[in-house]
Amino acid sequence: MDHYQKQNNHPNHSGQHSAGGVSYTSTDSPGLCAFILTLISYLLIVATFPFSLCLCIKVVQEYERAVIFRLGRLLKGGAKGPGIFFIVPCIDSYRKVDLRTVSFDVPPQEILSLDSVSVTVDAVVYMRVRSAINAETNVDDYSHSTRLLAATTLRNVLGTRNLAEILSERESISATMQSSLDDATDPWGVKVERVEIKDVRLPVQLQRAMAAEAEAAREARAKVIAAEGEQRASRALKEAAEVINESPAALQLRYMQTLNAISAEKNSTIIFPLPIDLLSQYMKNGNSKNGKNGKSKKDLLSDDE
Repeated sequence: MDHYQKQNNHPNHSGQHSAGGVSYTSTDSPGLCAFILTLISYLLIVATFPFSLCLCIKVVQEYERAVIFRLGRLLKGGAKGPGIFFIVPCIDSYRKVDLRTVSFDVPPQEILSLDSVSVTVDAVVYMRVRSAINAETNVDDYSHSTRLLAATTLRNVLGTRNLAEILSERESISATMQSSLDDATDPWGVKVERVEIKDVRLPVQLQRAMAAEAEAAREARAKVIAAEGEQRASRALKEAAEVINESPAALQLRYMQTLNAISAEKNSTIIFPLPIDLLSQYMKNGNSKNGKNGKSKKDLLSDDE
C-alpha cells in the first residue's frame, strides 16, 4: 500500500510522486525487465556515440519545463529546464509545459438569473501553470479541463445573482469566480490569475422595456426639475414685486431697462407694455370731464325753457 505524504511541487529523491492532488512514495522497485532495458539503452548510446547525442540532448526555452517519464515512471529531480537536458532514447519520454500566462474566452453561456431573467454572458480567463509536474500527472488535459470548469463556474456564480447585480457588480463577480477557479485548479498545478466579465447580452424585448423605463424615469426627473424651477422663479418674482410695490418709480426704471435690452438686438418692432395704473388714471380723468360737460348742457337747456 502506498504511503501518502504532504503534497510537494517536485518529487524527492526517494521516488515520491504526485497524483490526484496528493503526493505518494512508491515502495515497489522498477523490476528486472526495466533494469535490463535501461542497460541496453545505455549500451546503444555508447556504441553509437557521438551520433546518439542528437537523440539524447534536448533543449527547452526559458518559459518552458520538461516533465520526463522513464518507462512510465516520473523521473527523479522534478521538471527539467530551462536550457539543455538529457534523455535516454527508447525508454524516456518527455512533455513540454508552457509556464506563460494564457488567456482564453469562455463561450457565451445562457444563464437564468435569480430574478428569472435570461441573459447571455461571456468572460475571459487568465491562467498560468504553477507546477509542471502536477499539470501533467494530476489531470489529463489541464487547459481543456480549466476551460470547462470556467464555463461551469460562470453559470453557477451568475445563477445566484439578479440582473441588477450582474450589470453593476462585475468586479465582485469576477473576484468570486477567480477565487473559486483558483481553489479548484490548485491540485492541477494551475494558477488562475484573473477573470473578467466581457459582455452581458440581454434579450431584445428586455432591452426595449429597459429603454422605455429609463426614458420614462428621465422624463419624470425633467418634469420635477422644471416644476422646482418654476417654484423658485415664482418666489423670486413675488419678492421682486414686493420690492417694486414699495417704489412705483422702480417699475418705470424696469421698463426702461427692458427697452434698452430690446433696442440692443436691432429689432424693427418694439412692443412696449403700458402700465394698467396709468391707463386707469386717464380713464378716471376722462369720465370726470364728461360728467361736467353733460351737466352744463342740461343746465343750458333748463335755462332756455
